[in-house]
Amino acid sequence: MYAALWRLMPGPMWLRVVLMVALFAVILSGLVFVVFPWLNTFVNVNDVTVNQ
Repeated sequence: MYAALWRLMPGPMWLRVVLMVALFAVILSGLVFVVFPWLNTFVNVNDVTVNQ
């Protein structure tokens, strides 16, 4: 998958590296600020059961 993205990106290597880092940052921030808070509404982290 990463090789396909690498081949599709335009420009020299330094530009490809910058674009890949920017793409990674956008995806990571989207996960942190949108997806993970949305998933947190479905997961109850305070409901913990410990069996002894």
